[in-house]
Formats: sequence, C-alpha cells, structure tokens
Amino acid sequence: MNTAIHISVLTKSVKIIPSLKTATNVRSVHVSSKRFQRDLNLSLEEARLPSSSCAESHVVHQSQKQKMKAQIIDGVKIAKDIRKELKVEVDEWVARGNKRPHLTALLVGEDPASATYVRNKMRAAREVGIESRTLKVPPNITQNELLDHIQFLNGDSHVDGILVQLPLPKHLTERAICNAIAPHKDVDGFNIVNVGRFCLDMKTLIPCTPLGVQELIKRTGVETFGKHAVVCGRSKNVGMPIAMLLHADGMGETSAMDATTTICHRYTPPDQLALLTRSADIIITAAGVPNLIRADMVKPGACIIDVGITRIHDKQTGQSKLVGDVDFDAVSEVAGYITPVPGGVGPMTVAMLMRNTLIAAKKSVVYNILEPGAVVHKEASQLRP
Repeated sequence: MNTAIHISVLTKSVKIIPSLKTATNVRSVHVSSKRFQRDLNLSLEEARLPSSSCAESHVVHQSQKQKMKAQIIDGVKIAKDIRKELKVEVDEWVARGNKRPHLTALLVGEDPASATYVRNKMRAAREVGIESRTLKVPPNITQNELLDHIQFLNGDSHVDGILVQLPLPKHLTERAICNAIAPHKDVDGFNIVNVGRFCLDMKTLIPCTPLGVQELIKRTGVETFGKHAVVCGRSKNVGMPIAMLLHADGMGETSAMDATTTICHRYTPPDQLALLTRSADIIITAAGVPNLIRADMVKPGACIIDVGITRIHDKQTGQSKLVGDVDFDAVSEVAGYITPVPGGVGPMTVAMLMRNTLIAAKKSVVYNILEPGAVVHKEASQLRP
C-alpha cells in the first residue's frame, strides 16, 4: 500500500494516510512532545496504532463511505421550473401588447429520433405559450431547396425563431444550413455570428445544451469559481461551447463560470484522461461513449454532468435502453452530484430553446454593432485575463 506521511508541528502529530484508492483506511497517531522526534524517525512500516483503535476507525470510515451517495440533479424538475418561469414572461410580454413569440422547426426526412425531439420541442412551446409549427420536407430535398425554405422563414416577420433539426442527411452540408438561418432567429445558436459573439463573451443566442448545462450547475448551487472543470468532448455545438461557458469571465455578458477548464477528446490517452478527471471538481462529458467515466476516475464529491446519450442493448432485460457516458451506479457512490440519463441534460436543452425563442422575440440581442447598446462597455478591472 502506497502511503504518505503528513506532519503537523503545531499539533505535534503524525498522520499516516494511504493512497487515494484506500482513503477510507486513514489512520492517525497522536504522540506527546517527548515521543514526537522518535516517532518521526520511525519507518512507515513500524508506525502503528493500537489494534482496537485502528479497527474502530476503519469501521466508522467504512460506514460513512457506505452512506455517501451523490445528489441526483433532476433535470426534469429544473426544466419544468424554467418553463413555468418562461410562461409568466411570455404572458407578460403578450399582455403588454406584443406579438406572441413564434417558433418554426424544419424537419428533414422521417428519422424517428429527430421526429421525437421535434415533437418534444413543440409540446414545450405550447406549454410556455409560444406559437409553433413544424415544416416537414422529404429526405431527398436538395440543399438549394432547403436554403430557399430557410430564406423564406428569415423574411417572415411572424417567425421569431427557426431551428433545423439535426442531424441532416449526408448530402446536405450542416454548416451551410446553420449559417443560412438569420442570426437573430437562430435559436439553436449555431450560426457563425452567434458562435463568434459567444466566444467574445458578448450577449447572443447561446447553444441550448451548453446553456442548459450552465443552468443545471447554477441552480444546483455547485461552486465553479476557480474550480477545475474537465470537459470530455470537443464538438462545435456542445463540447466547445460548454468549455467556453465554464472558463469565461463571470462578469461578462454570458455570465460564465470562471472555472479552470481542461478539454479532452478522442485522442486524449486513457491514462491522461483518468489523471485529469481525478483532479476535477466538475466533469462534463459529451462523448457518446458508454462507461467512459468510471468510479475510479472521479474525485470524491465531484459534480458529474452527463451529456452523452447512446442507445444500447440491455442483456438483462433483452430490451434497448438509453445510457450516458458515465457508469452511473458506480460513480454515484463517489460523486457529490450527478445527472441521470435520461432525465438530466435533455429536458434542459428543450427549456433553453424556449428561452432563446423568447429572447429572439424580444429582440434583446443587438446585432448591428453600430447601434447604441450593441456593446456593453466594461470597466477596465472587468477585462483582466
């Protein structure tokens, strides 16, 4: 067993502490000042506690470990609370004589998962009082035809928000389609104008999943200031913007989280990934790799946000089921907070889409930088790195 010796001169004590893997076997020896120097010179193998005290200490720590269980971050409940708040905002907005917000979704083809996602979004829109509709187009639609649909919606003053459900058929270029949506109607936050503003910490329409992750962390009360956060995944729509929100200045326009942030990806060596996650106060994984994060990779008390979602075959039930990137049962015994899959980040993504639609309807993001209010001027102290 690897051990380290910690010495306190003020308390005149010697503590023998095992490696992190056996942290529950912590044993302490308190010695008088006359014995202090002698015990200091003892080898680790010679330093011992009375067996009865050792056993008692072990039982207490084992009992504490068995009782330790992560707090489940209930994304369903938090998303429901947010939808209730948004409904109040929408009703107030309409009561002041404004047009009711409107969201249009473009669904390409008949992919069952995409159809389900769009139905959930339309259901949420109705719940908060946002008008919505779904335009279904065939899977063999040409890129120019799809771009024509988007351009029409861009010019429709009745439409406040536009989303194109991803993924798209392979013959369509996702980046070209996302960039075709007018930035002020881009409620998914994927247009390069919104991405650029976001990276510069300017007010904008932020991608919904990262925004949902931020809201989960804040509403749960997890401290991020100066903490170490590890993001597993670097996709441009999820991993990258999550990392941006984690590391950016909390005094900026995106109200970011001031964490020291590390990004890992498919080419991060497994041993290096484990080394980084063990030191992380917050782990956010969005890799789509089941059991990527195991219990032995998690720092006790850490916050785990699982964005990954994969459908697998359950050998015990013979049915398919959805799982995340985290070994949920095992990690729950170590972590302080953890999101389930499903029921964690997913509902938050939809709730943030509703928030972005209301922001778009209110036109609270000023995209013309020459207009007053386009740039919020910061004091010099707020712009320090």
